[in-house]
Amino acid sequence: MNELDTRSRILLKTLIERYIAEGQPVGSRALSRHSGLELSPATVRNVMSDLEEMGFITSPHTSAGRMPTAQGYRFFVDSLLTVQPLEQNRILELRGQLQPSQPQRLISTASQLLSDLTHFAGIVVSPRHDVARIRQIEFISLSETRILLIIVTTAGDVQNRILLTQRPYSASELVEAANYLTAHFSGFSFEEMRGRLQRELSQLRSDISELMAAAVEAGNEAMQETDERYVLSGETNLLDVEDLSSNMTRIRELFKLFERKTSMMQLLDLSQRAKGVQIFIGGESGLSELDDCSVVTASYEIDGKLVGSVGVIGPTRMAYHHVIPIVDITARLLSNALSSRD
Repeated sequence: MNELDTRSRILLKTLIERYIAEGQPVGSRALSRHSGLELSPATVRNVMSDLEEMGFITSPHTSAGRMPTAQGYRFFVDSLLTVQPLEQNRILELRGQLQPSQPQRLISTASQLLSDLTHFAGIVVSPRHDVARIRQIEFISLSETRILLIIVTTAGDVQNRILLTQRPYSASELVEAANYLTAHFSGFSFEEMRGRLQRELSQLRSDISELMAAAVEAGNEAMQETDERYVLSGETNLLDVEDLSSNMTRIRELFKLFERKTSMMQLLDLSQRAKGVQIFIGGESGLSELDDCSVVTASYEIDGKLVGSVGVIGPTRMAYHHVIPIVDITARLLSNALSSRD
């Protein structure tokens, strides 16, 4: 990459900009015409051949023109791209829509704004909540094999789950199980409770151990379901992106990925470990479903502490100079709004 001379850089930058704008492989004559360099098409072809050998561009079988590879996009973003800041009136407009209010409303609004401004999918990771800890557990019999589990957390939240059991439990057994769990695990998270209870149940040899184990699993799932970690908006915009929608198998895989929140969170958690804008192009995300996509993210803060990230998911052929400042300023405005709320 460091061996690229000025001429090669200009031609590569021109090619990628033309391809992003038009979506068609770029030929040597077009490059010669738009690069501003006084080079013959033959000279341009020689430079293109070198760039292709280096892995920056590729030639589709159906065209004599060339298009950028993921490696080419990466070099373009890191070394050739000029990002213009957003206009002041656009920033004021965004600030007006991200007024301090309920955190969940701010998160949803930011996600929708990212989608609306880029016409891709906007995504915002919510701040992590404090781990839910148990204050009290109760069991109420609904029928012979259906028991209502009531969980009260130290934060005052109440969760209910119905347990299906293998056998009936008497009222005294339900009270015994509830008292044991409350007495021994008050102040524990369900994750901590599960590990400790597994060790203790083998020693208890109690008739109610199966019920307690089921309660812990159901409680753990309940707490995970209430921790909605990210808000995704405008994913249907990707159906209008020709680069993606032309391959319906790929677009279906992409939408299935959106449903698998654990997989997406691995990428988004990684993106919020550092300040500033980060860009994952194609396979850099580590998720095969995003091989034809780029993810542009930026972390945001609450009172100086990194707590989440905002981002845009779109095709690798995106207007990076347009998307990057939108993601950047949205993260900054969200930080300000969340830090200043009462």
